[in-house]
Amino acid sequence: MNSENKLPIWLKETEAEGRWWAAAAVIALIVIHVSFRSAFGFEPSWLLPALESALLIGLIIANPVTLTRESRLLRVASLALIGVISASNAWIIGREVVRLVHGEEHDAGRLLTTGAGVWVINVLLFALWYWELDRGGPVARSKAREPFPDFLFPQMTDREVAPPDWRPTFADYLYLAFTNATAFSPTDVMPLTRWAKMVMLVQSAISLVIVALVVARAINVLA
Repeated sequence: MNSENKLPIWLKETEAEGRWWAAAAVIALIVIHVSFRSAFGFEPSWLLPALESALLIGLIIANPVTLTRESRLLRVASLALIGVISASNAWIIGREVVRLVHGEEHDAGRLLTTGAGVWVINVLLFALWYWELDRGGPVARSKAREPFPDFLFPQMTDREVAPPDWRPTFADYLYLAFTNATAFSPTDVMPLTRWAKMVMLVQSAISLVIVALVVARAINVLA
Protein backbone atom coordinates (compact mmCIF):
# COMPACT_ATOMS: atom_id res chain seq x y z
CA MET A 1 0.00 0.00 0.00
CA ASN A 2 1.27 3.49 -0.87
CA SER A 3 2.50 5.33 2.23
CA GLU A 4 0.48 8.38 1.11
CA ASN A 5 -2.73 6.40 1.51
CA LYS A 6 -1.84 5.56 5.10
CA LEU A 7 -1.77 9.21 6.09
CA PRO A 8 -4.85 10.63 7.84
CA ILE A 9 -6.77 13.25 5.89
CA TRP A 10 -5.57 16.10 8.11
CA LEU A 11 -1.98 15.40 6.97
CA LYS A 12 -2.92 15.56 3.29
CA GLU A 13 -3.83 18.47 1.06
CA THR A 14 -7.60 18.86 1.39
CA GLU A 15 -10.49 20.95 0.20
CA ALA A 16 -10.29 24.56 1.36
CA GLU A 17 -12.33 25.57 4.40
CA GLY A 18 -15.15 28.07 4.02
CA ARG A 19 -14.76 31.41 5.77
CA TRP A 20 -18.38 31.72 6.93
CA TRP A 21 -17.94 30.32 10.44
CA ALA A 22 -15.08 32.72 11.16
CA ALA A 23 -16.96 35.61 9.56
CA ALA A 24 -20.01 34.80 11.72
CA ALA A 25 -17.83 34.93 14.85
CA VAL A 26 -16.52 38.37 13.90
CA ILE A 27 -20.07 39.59 13.18
CA ALA A 28 -21.12 38.31 16.62
CA LEU A 29 -18.26 40.30 18.19
CA ILE A 30 -19.44 43.44 16.39
CA VAL A 31 -23.04 42.92 17.52
CA ILE A 32 -22.00 42.39 21.17
CA HIS A 33 -19.77 45.46 21.27
CA VAL A 34 -22.45 47.63 19.66
CA SER A 35 -25.25 46.26 21.88
CA PHE A 36 -23.31 46.58 25.16
CA ARG A 37 -21.16 49.64 24.44
CA SER A 38 -22.58 51.57 27.40
CA ALA A 39 -22.04 48.64 29.79
CA PHE A 40 -18.46 48.09 28.63
CA GLY A 41 -17.60 51.77 28.96
CA PHE A 42 -14.85 51.55 26.34
CA GLU A 43 -14.09 54.92 24.73
CA PRO A 44 -14.45 55.80 21.96
CA SER A 45 -17.37 53.38 21.70
CA TRP A 46 -17.06 53.06 17.92
CA LEU A 47 -13.42 51.91 18.01
CA LEU A 48 -13.88 48.18 18.70
CA PRO A 49 -16.75 47.71 16.19
CA ALA A 50 -14.60 49.55 13.62
CA LEU A 51 -11.60 47.28 14.25
CA GLU A 52 -13.79 44.18 14.06
CA SER A 53 -15.37 45.43 10.83
CA ALA A 54 -11.87 45.89 9.39
CA LEU A 55 -11.08 42.29 10.39
CA LEU A 56 -14.24 41.07 8.68
CA ILE A 57 -13.50 43.07 5.52
CA GLY A 58 -9.98 41.61 5.48
CA LEU A 59 -11.37 38.09 5.67
CA ILE A 60 -13.73 38.79 2.78
CA ILE A 61 -11.10 40.48 0.60
CA ALA A 62 -8.54 37.72 1.12
CA ASN A 63 -10.97 34.89 0.46
CA PRO A 64 -14.48 35.83 -0.74
CA VAL A 65 -15.87 32.27 -0.52
CA THR A 66 -13.30 29.68 0.58
CA LEU A 67 -9.90 29.99 2.25
CA THR A 68 -7.65 29.27 -0.71
CA ARG A 69 -5.55 32.41 -1.16
CA GLU A 70 -2.84 33.65 1.14
CA SER A 71 -1.56 37.15 1.73
CA ARG A 72 1.15 37.74 4.29
CA LEU A 73 0.06 41.34 4.73
CA LEU A 74 -3.59 40.46 5.32
CA ARG A 75 -2.67 37.61 7.68
CA VAL A 76 -0.43 39.89 9.75
CA ALA A 77 -3.17 42.51 9.76
CA SER A 78 -5.78 39.95 10.85
CA LEU A 79 -3.60 38.71 13.72
CA ALA A 80 -2.83 42.28 14.74
CA LEU A 81 -6.53 43.17 14.80
CA ILE A 82 -7.38 40.10 16.87
CA GLY A 83 -4.56 41.10 19.23
CA VAL A 84 -5.87 44.66 19.59
CA ILE A 85 -9.43 43.43 20.21
CA SER A 86 -8.09 40.93 22.78
CA ALA A 87 -6.15 43.68 24.54
CA SER A 88 -9.28 45.85 24.61
CA ASN A 89 -11.25 42.99 26.13
CA ALA A 90 -8.52 42.54 28.75
CA TRP A 91 -8.76 46.28 29.53
CA ILE A 92 -12.50 45.96 30.13
CA ILE A 93 -11.93 43.01 32.48
CA GLY A 94 -9.12 44.83 34.29
CA ARG A 95 -11.30 47.91 34.77
CA GLU A 96 -14.09 45.80 36.28
CA VAL A 97 -11.65 44.07 38.63
CA VAL A 98 -10.35 47.45 39.86
CA ARG A 99 -13.91 48.71 40.39
CA LEU A 100 -14.77 45.58 42.37
CA VAL A 101 -11.64 45.75 44.52
CA HIS A 102 -12.40 49.38 45.41
CA GLY A 103 -16.09 48.68 45.98
CA GLU A 104 -17.17 51.07 43.23
CA GLU A 105 -19.66 48.77 41.54
CA HIS A 106 -23.07 48.20 43.14
CA ASP A 107 -25.26 47.58 40.08
CA ALA A 108 -25.74 43.80 39.86
CA GLY A 109 -27.54 44.01 36.52
CA ARG A 110 -24.70 45.94 34.93
CA LEU A 111 -22.13 43.54 36.39
CA LEU A 112 -23.94 40.48 35.04
CA THR A 113 -24.41 42.09 31.63
CA THR A 114 -20.77 43.09 31.41
CA GLY A 115 -19.59 39.71 32.70
CA ALA A 116 -21.72 37.74 30.24
CA GLY A 117 -20.70 39.93 27.30
CA VAL A 118 -17.00 39.78 28.08
CA TRP A 119 -17.17 36.01 28.63
CA VAL A 120 -18.77 35.43 25.20
CA ILE A 121 -16.20 37.76 23.60
CA ASN A 122 -13.48 35.80 25.37
CA VAL A 123 -14.72 32.55 23.80
CA LEU A 124 -15.05 34.00 20.29
CA LEU A 125 -11.67 35.73 20.35
CA PHE A 126 -9.77 32.66 21.50
CA ALA A 127 -11.58 30.52 18.94
CA LEU A 128 -10.20 32.92 16.32
CA TRP A 129 -6.73 32.69 17.86
CA TYR A 130 -6.73 28.88 17.85
CA TRP A 131 -8.11 28.75 14.30
CA GLU A 132 -5.61 31.29 12.95
CA LEU A 133 -2.53 29.80 14.63
CA ASP A 134 -2.94 26.00 14.62
CA ARG A 135 -0.51 24.53 12.04
CA GLY A 136 -0.04 27.91 10.40
CA GLY A 137 -3.69 28.82 9.87
CA PRO A 138 -6.59 27.52 7.75
CA VAL A 139 -4.90 27.85 4.35
CA ALA A 140 -1.67 26.21 5.54
CA ARG A 141 -3.69 23.36 7.08
CA SER A 142 -5.56 22.71 3.83
CA LYS A 143 -2.22 22.56 2.01
CA ALA A 144 -0.74 20.23 4.68
CA ARG A 145 2.37 22.37 5.15
CA GLU A 146 2.90 21.63 8.84
CA PRO A 147 3.14 17.94 9.81
CA PHE A 148 2.93 18.54 13.55
CA PRO A 149 -0.35 19.82 15.03
CA ASP A 150 -0.55 22.35 17.83
CA PHE A 151 -3.84 20.81 19.03
CA LEU A 152 -4.66 17.11 19.06
CA PHE A 153 -8.33 16.37 18.37
CA PRO A 154 -9.70 12.86 19.14
CA GLN A 155 -10.53 12.30 15.45
CA MET A 156 -6.85 12.72 14.60
CA THR A 157 -5.79 9.66 16.59
CA ASP A 158 -8.78 7.36 16.11
CA ARG A 159 -10.06 7.15 12.53
CA GLU A 160 -12.98 4.96 13.56
CA VAL A 161 -14.77 7.82 15.35
CA ALA A 162 -14.94 10.19 12.36
CA PRO A 163 -15.50 10.13 8.57
CA PRO A 164 -12.40 9.58 6.42
CA ASP A 165 -12.43 13.21 5.22
CA TRP A 166 -12.54 14.76 8.70
CA ARG A 167 -10.23 17.68 9.52
CA PRO A 168 -10.60 20.47 12.10
CA THR A 169 -12.49 23.58 10.99
CA PHE A 170 -13.54 26.76 12.81
CA ALA A 171 -16.44 25.03 14.58
CA ASP A 172 -13.97 22.66 16.25
CA TYR A 173 -11.83 25.55 17.51
CA LEU A 174 -14.95 27.31 18.76
CA TYR A 175 -15.82 24.19 20.76
CA LEU A 176 -12.25 24.10 22.10
CA ALA A 177 -12.49 27.73 23.22
CA PHE A 178 -15.90 27.16 24.85
CA THR A 179 -14.88 24.06 26.81
CA ASN A 180 -11.62 25.67 27.93
CA ALA A 181 -13.57 28.69 29.19
CA THR A 182 -16.03 26.55 31.13
CA ALA A 183 -13.82 23.73 32.45
CA PHE A 184 -10.72 25.96 32.94
CA SER A 185 -8.65 23.11 31.48
CA PRO A 186 -8.37 20.91 28.38
CA THR A 187 -11.20 18.44 27.88
CA ASP A 188 -10.97 16.20 24.80
CA VAL A 189 -8.64 18.46 22.77
CA MET A 190 -5.03 18.45 23.95
CA PRO A 191 -2.57 21.33 23.42
CA LEU A 192 0.75 19.96 22.19
CA THR A 193 2.99 22.96 21.65
CA ARG A 194 4.10 25.45 24.28
CA TRP A 195 2.34 28.40 22.66
CA ALA A 196 -0.93 26.44 22.57
CA LYS A 197 -0.62 25.61 26.27
CA MET A 198 0.15 29.22 27.19
CA VAL A 199 -2.74 30.64 25.15
CA MET A 200 -5.15 28.15 26.73
CA LEU A 201 -3.75 29.09 30.14
CA VAL A 202 -4.46 32.78 29.48
CA GLN A 203 -8.00 32.05 28.29
CA SER A 204 -8.75 29.91 31.36
CA ALA A 205 -7.37 32.61 33.66
CA ILE A 206 -9.55 35.29 32.03
CA SER A 207 -12.63 33.09 32.28
CA LEU A 208 -11.87 32.33 35.93
CA VAL A 209 -11.57 36.04 36.73
CA ILE A 210 -14.91 36.75 35.06
CA VAL A 211 -16.72 33.96 36.92
CA ALA A 212 -15.01 34.29 40.30
CA LEU A 213 -15.01 38.08 40.60
CA VAL A 214 -17.60 39.67 38.34
CA VAL A 215 -20.40 37.11 38.64
CA ALA A 216 -19.72 36.37 42.31
CA ARG A 217 -19.82 40.08 43.15
CA ALA A 218 -23.09 40.50 41.24
CA ILE A 219 -24.66 37.66 43.22
CA ASN A 220 -23.38 39.21 46.45
CA VAL A 221 -24.97 42.57 45.54
CA LEU A 222 -28.27 40.85 44.76
CA ALA A 223 -28.16 39.03 48.09
